[in-house]
Amino acid sequence: MIRTTPGIPEQPAGRASAAPGLPAAADPPAASFRALALQVRAMGLLDRRPGYYRVKITLTILAFFAGWALLVIAGNSWTALAVAPLMGVMFTQLGFIGHDAGHNQVFGTRRRNRLLGLTVGNALTGLSFGWWVPKHNAHHAHPNEMGRDPDIGEGPAPPSPDAPGQGPGRVAWWLARWQAPLFFPLMLLRSGGMHVLGIKRLAGRRDHASAVEALLIGLHAALYLAVVLWVLSPLKALAFVAVQQAVFSLYLGISFAPNHKGMPVIEPETAASFARRQVITARNIRGGPLTTFMLGGLNYQIEHHLFPSMPRPNLRRAQGLVMDFCAAADLGYSEESLTGSFRQIIRHLSDAGAATSRRTD
Repeated sequence: MIRTTPGIPEQPAGRASAAPGLPAAADPPAASFRALALQVRAMGLLDRRPGYYRVKITLTILAFFAGWALLVIAGNSWTALAVAPLMGVMFTQLGFIGHDAGHNQVFGTRRRNRLLGLTVGNALTGLSFGWWVPKHNAHHAHPNEMGRDPDIGEGPAPPSPDAPGQGPGRVAWWLARWQAPLFFPLMLLRSGGMHVLGIKRLAGRRDHASAVEALLIGLHAALYLAVVLWVLSPLKALAFVAVQQAVFSLYLGISFAPNHKGMPVIEPETAASFARRQVITARNIRGGPLTTFMLGGLNYQIEHHLFPSMPRPNLRRAQGLVMDFCAAADLGYSEESLTGSFRQIIRHLSDAGAATSRRTD
């Protein structure tokens, strides 16, 4: 029987079989990662940081409402559109807080973290916290694993454009063929897709928790549209919403995409240790405090995946320990600049698109 320490992820048994893109080095023994985890806990890096989050949450929410106040002050003028990018940024910053709440980083109880998540998610940004948490947890459990990581889908080769029933097949092939040039344009639709998927999940459920979530999202939509249409004419309101949601989507995409895209993909049923899965599929982004602020701590992606419940401000302190662990276990440690990470992603997508084209020649 395996005993686990609270807050320290348990490693699945087994060794890695060969998988495309994965180095052939043996997995680090479970004892090595457990020693790292115990060291992290002994240093207090898994302890909650109530002071940090109290200030962080207060300032973020104040800035959020200050943005709405600026819109009211600007009035029914095209200059009010200058407020839209600010609100897109604030929606994303609130999303980072929801991310931390979803990992139980903020408070010591799940209930209080869920209340925070519902507040910044459903009520303030209109995104379903209850839909996002299990989806994101599945990603953490199976990062970049085809068919199990919801962020990459099933991963089969797209159908030929000349296949029977070629309507959907042609669209899927075209998207796969041109995925590199479409990467940033499609990123603008990210928030819209998240809204739709969250509402779709809530529509299919009849439990009390889903009813509360739906009520909060409905309240958000009503207040959001009421303020925008009260201040702006319909045409200006439409432009404001389009810009605000586009910035929200783009900021989310820029923050999340560098973490795993272009990194090795794990074939289904590959046996690999917890540490190996988390490290080999993640990429850190180099930078200082400004990078950490702008990316919501997601720049420490490897540390975050190894210790998902670690509070955001502690990730930097854990980096040295994790780098030493990765070096000793011969796991590698991927760290790039933000622009460098996007160069890798576009190169990877271009190669995948070219391969799709060759398969149908």
